Amino acid sequence: MYIGSCRLTFRLPGNDSLKGKRRASRSLIERLRGRFNLAAAEVDAMDEHRRLVIGVVCVSNDYSHAVEMLDKAAVFAEAHPADAELVSAERSVAAGEWD
Repeated sequence: MYIGSCRLTFRLPGNDSLKGKRRASRSLIERLRGRFNLAAAEVDAMDEHRRLVIGVVCVSNDYSHAVEMLDKAAVFAEAHPADAELVSAERSVAAGEWD
């Protein structure tokens, strides 16, 4: 089993409130969950209204599939029309073995 995670960091240049940030984050998180069947949540910079950090996680039985899902999610997030500019996408895939 492979567990893939991706930390997506966005800049929200035109945003002046946490309410606007919440609107952008909810929209993006719902779309990522619905389109890719991934777990997603805001994970950092909660009190910063011009920075958004979303964590995305997937589980797969194939390493390359996990990488592909995370890459597709990052490309989708970059193209998402939420006035958010993707600054970085940090990806990690770990193998898990359980008895």
